[in-house]
Amino acid sequence: MSAIAELAEERVVEGIYAVARKQRLRTRGGAPYLALELVDPSGRIDARVWHDVELLDSRFAEGDAVRVLGRVEKFRDRLQVDVRTLEAAPEADPADLAPALRRDADELDGFLDFLAGEIAHRGLADLVTRFLSDDMLRASLRRLPAAETHHSYAGGLLEHTVGVATVCRETAQLHPRLRVDLLLAAALLHDVGRVAELTAGPTFRQTEEGRLLGHVHLGLRMVEERAARLQPDARAELLHAISCHHDARAARTAEAAVLYHANQLDAVAATRPIPD
Repeated sequence: MSAIAELAEERVVEGIYAVARKQRLRTRGGAPYLALELVDPSGRIDARVWHDVELLDSRFAEGDAVRVLGRVEKFRDRLQVDVRTLEAAPEADPADLAPALRRDADELDGFLDFLAGEIAHRGLADLVTRFLSDDMLRASLRRLPAAETHHSYAGGLLEHTVGVATVCRETAQLHPRLRVDLLLAAALLHDVGRVAELTAGPTFRQTEEGRLLGHVHLGLRMVEERAARLQPDARAELLHAISCHHDARAARTAEAAVLYHANQLDAVAATRPIPD
């Protein structure tokens, strides 16, 4: 069996993968082909079906687990699989084949609880606890990505949430003028809307609400629904910070601005290439 992370040019590929993306396209000459993205817990790779397209197309759908035989080639400096044959693999659970985080999820869960325990403001602490005591939400943090462009694997949402909150906590220690309770609560809840926006792997598709409203809007709604007992001023500050964590120009408080930059920093640190 060939793990995606171990694939190399000119290597024969034989293994079971999940189909995260499937498109039927045509070459410039008009011939049909399939453009796929195959995933397993170690990573993801593009694949192409050039031959027997009609036959192979009928054997599987996007999101299925498939058994693949092919060869790795390089196209535009990226590896991809030239699929020779492919069939459904009903014995495999596609969700188990989604790309997975490399860090220990239990350890990250422990960090999450530690960071939540650092919040002294009673109203904010109670609100964060209401979220983190939700078993379904905690499970979603472990099985969903943070975004398509960073932490894009099962558990990426948990890893990113801990990363952003940690950066915010350290920043507040360097700058005691910041309201650390507000900043930590906003960091821990800034991407909570992802659990309503996305479905589990391997495709991590958007729900209909997610497609139309996006995770920021959905997250604000979730926080508002649980924040009835939070003081109005604290609720407004928290919602403001969450609402503009992708828009620095909209930030009207120092905490909102710090959250925006912490979110960007964690995303860049996780994705920007570094020399070998």
